[in-house]
Amino acid sequence: MSFTQYTKKIALIDCNSFYVSCERLFNPKIRKKPVVVLSNNDGCIISRSNEAKTLGIKMGEPYFKEKEIIVKNNVQVFSSNYSLYGDISRRVMRTLKRFNSDIEIYSIDEAFLDLSNYSDKEVEKVGHEIRSIVLKWTGIPTSIGIAKTKTLSKVANHIAKKKQSGVVSLIGIKNIDPILEKVEINDVWGVGRQLTKFYQKNGIYNAKQLKNKSNSWIKKNSNVLGSRTAMELRGISCIDLETTVSKRKSCVVSRSFGKRVESFQQLKEAIANYSLNASEKIRSESLVTKSITVFIRTSPFQNRFGFYSNSKTIDLPIATNNSIEIVKTALNALEAIFKNGYRYQKSGVMLSHLSDSSNNKNLFSSEKDEKINNLMKSIDNTNYRYGRSTLSLASAGVQKKWNMRKEYSSKIDTADFYSLPKIIVT
Repeated sequence: MSFTQYTKKIALIDCNSFYVSCERLFNPKIRKKPVVVLSNNDGCIISRSNEAKTLGIKMGEPYFKEKEIIVKNNVQVFSSNYSLYGDISRRVMRTLKRFNSDIEIYSIDEAFLDLSNYSDKEVEKVGHEIRSIVLKWTGIPTSIGIAKTKTLSKVANHIAKKKQSGVVSLIGIKNIDPILEKVEINDVWGVGRQLTKFYQKNGIYNAKQLKNKSNSWIKKNSNVLGSRTAMELRGISCIDLETTVSKRKSCVVSRSFGKRVESFQQLKEAIANYSLNASEKIRSESLVTKSITVFIRTSPFQNRFGFYSNSKTIDLPIATNNSIEIVKTALNALEAIFKNGYRYQKSGVMLSHLSDSSNNKNLFSSEKDEKINNLMKSIDNTNYRYGRSTLSLASAGVQKKWNMRKEYSSKIDTADFYSLPKIIVT
């Protein structure tokens, strides 16, 4: 293939029904059946197979509202398994980097990829190759839209989802107005609910009408983002690929409990677990924290028990990513805000004022600190290899009765050998 520089070409790769596809990877029996995946605590539907969509099951709908359709049609239901989805996502993104390292990971199941080094004639073929290799190497089906701008690649991807080939390229099409006319304004990337109402009020109902609106009207009635969207629809690239990921400034781990928590011991276990999780995350990004915040709250809808919400922040004398130190500090914060007599619905931990660990050397650093760092690395390596919480602290508990409700969990763990599919030879 030729790699001479050509006009800008951006591909949007979107994993189809990603959470459902991840569950199907380890359970071939459900590949042709209607499947839905539920949000935290089995609350709402957050992923649907095409078969489930055909039944009329709505995205974001509370599970109990759709339960009658689900039971009647034998729809397969799964609790969310974010550790599985995160691992499969990383595999997909690594596969995409084979084609170009200039990649913007837009979300857990979407990425923009720069294909400018391929010619106009090659680019659609490359799209099919990407789709084929991702499916072969990861088992995840994708839809791919290719265009001159990120906004148009979103449009192309929107069309690709409805095509059997799964790939649509707008490169080389001189007049895309007939295509944009079929894209409703609320489906245009960057046009939210309020902006949709505003555009419709002014007679703009589809992408073609926004594209062809005069610059003077757009500048007068819209903001910078609105102007960029219109320009991008005209094929003028205004939104660059964000290939470098800036380091986070804070890290929050919080959950709603599967059932209300009253005892300090159970809250203590939850906060310890969240602290361990957050510590592991910042270590993976070579960060340290200088400030720890713990918050707890009851449900605002259970007035019979009274509403209570509080938080406590503790600043550390020396920035750290030591799990033991972070858990100890977080539990001290919890003791300061806990009150008996309440049924707590949610709690969380936030690590803030994050900075690069390589800049954390100070006069008080000692040989003990080096030993602690080595201990943390050993814990992380063990948990990465054998699954999260293989090595933990006693304060994090064992039974975890406070944990999120996961009645329909497939319990698949990519770090667990025994979670692999079994082939039975008869």
